[in-house]
Amino acid sequence: MTEQELMQARTNPEFLGFLEEKEKKAIENKNIAELYEVLDSLLILDLDDERINKVYETILMVAFDNVQTKLDSHTKFSLDNDDFFYIRAFYEHAIEKWSYGNFKGAKELLFVLSEIVEDELLTEAIYVKLLACNKEIDLNSFYDSTVMHQQMARDEKHGYFILDFKFDTKNYLASKTKELEEIHSELKHLLEV
Repeated sequence: MTEQELMQARTNPEFLGFLEEKEKKAIENKNIAELYEVLDSLLILDLDDERINKVYETILMVAFDNVQTKLDSHTKFSLDNDDFFYIRAFYEHAIEKWSYGNFKGAKELLFVLSEIVEDELLTEAIYVKLLACNKEIDLNSFYDSTVMHQQMARDEKHGYFILDFKFDTKNYLASKTKELEEIHSELKHLLEV
């Protein structure tokens, strides 16, 4: 959108009314796909921070409830349907914790996510981040030293996640098996119901 189109959307009472109604229904129905549509619109239009935070908190609540359901049922999320949005919310929350230096919180979230996602590419990338959090490497340093800034072309859903690194991921993880086992041992209690 151009700046002019953004300004028109921000001041269009019909569109703002539609967005407000969609937000209300998405929150009431706890529909994560619609909640993300609303959140993305609020962020693009740079609208009220309080509204943005309310929608984001609802997304996290819905995602955490569904993650708990997966843990209870010993099943995994795929990148299909609403599962994608639960994974995205959990992942974004982990990255947010990491960005604020909460290594323990980020490590716990990444660990749980690595155990409930059924996507090899994403799981391996989560392991790389988990190892960095375990070593308390801050997010900016990790990004500068480890992440391949030219991401490989992938489907849209994978585009929400950092997946490419300056090394071969499989070889790197193979060399870190012992450390990953120690992390699993330390955090496996989070998976117990």
